[in-house]
Amino acid sequence: MDKDTAPLISAIALNAIFGNDPKFSHHLLDALGSAEAVFSLSERERLELFGPYNHAAAQIGPAALDAAQAEFERLSARGFQFLDIFHPAYPEALRECPDAPLLLYVRSSTPAAELFGQRPAVAVVGTRDQSYYGRECCQRIVRAMAEAPARPLVVSGLALGVDITAHTAALEGGLPTVGVSPVGVEDVYPRRHAPFVERMCATAGCALVTDYPPGTVPAAFNFLRRNRIIAGLAGATVLVESRIKGGGMITARLAAGYGRDVFAVPGRIDDVRSQGCNQLLREQVAAPVASPEALPVALGLGRLRRNRTADLAEAVRRRFAPALPAADVDRLADLALRIRACRGISYDELCGATGLDYATVASDAGLLEEEGFICVDLLQRCTINIKNA
Repeated sequence: MDKDTAPLISAIALNAIFGNDPKFSHHLLDALGSAEAVFSLSERERLELFGPYNHAAAQIGPAALDAAQAEFERLSARGFQFLDIFHPAYPEALRECPDAPLLLYVRSSTPAAELFGQRPAVAVVGTRDQSYYGRECCQRIVRAMAEAPARPLVVSGLALGVDITAHTAALEGGLPTVGVSPVGVEDVYPRRHAPFVERMCATAGCALVTDYPPGTVPAAFNFLRRNRIIAGLAGATVLVESRIKGGGMITARLAAGYGRDVFAVPGRIDDVRSQGCNQLLREQVAAPVASPEALPVALGLGRLRRNRTADLAEAVRRRFAPALPAADVDRLADLALRIRACRGISYDELCGATGLDYATVASDAGLLEEEGFICVDLLQRCTINIKNA
């Protein structure tokens, strides 16, 4: 360990020991001035500072530094980056939080100095069990931010549901996005999102971030610790859907506790996936998202410069009129409007609503999907493509 890397190596070691209690790490730094100083304590000084019953204090020593050195060399060789809390590239918004992590591991094709502080950051979070309504709202919210004059960094937690929808919509809209992971920087949770993480980390301005050492398994507590980083990185948090005790609720309340703006998408009073949002609105912890298109103004991103009226039926008619009989075109337009009015409607339900046979509905839906008007999932449930919402 040379003089230049000693502060970072000490921070890596200290984070591995006291990562679950970042406030204690802050107390140590306040008392001693640096992470290096913690590992320079004599046995007597450690006893005086930590007391005789602090088991973690026994881990402070050469072995911890050797392990940190090996970790630093191995991950650096793979292109991973490290930001301790003293590094100038450490996100300033997160540094302001009283429980900010001592160290961040960063996986990105972009230098860490260019990731944070370049633009506003907005967290978009919510339930894993998102509804069609929640997915559409999330996509429209991110799309609106992508069209705002001040285009933000979208932060979320890489989880199923709202999180991955927000990340995906950000990339599709040309926005940078940062995923905060509940496991080590070498791993991805859930594993099914590994291909997306590869794509995200290869995209300029995007990154995977965690404060967990390599080899950390996805235990329940990890997600709570992850949520504080999401809330701390962003100047504002948008809760799309959440149950009363959902992880998105925790992130939103953490954001409010940090003095950040919180917004929530209102939902039906009988939908458990909207109970968390509705509660935050009732408690006036969050401001309502009255419409996705109005949110950028509330976030300080500027007013959208849209000048179009989305007439779905007319768009369908324009596309198919040159090639199909008028009756077929009218049937396709009607089907598209029915799908927009009822998110997640199935082929069988469309048959019942329209009086058409299954083969006709399947054929028409296939045409609408092929032309990008609708999306159909594996269970043959139809939703309107957000670009035509």
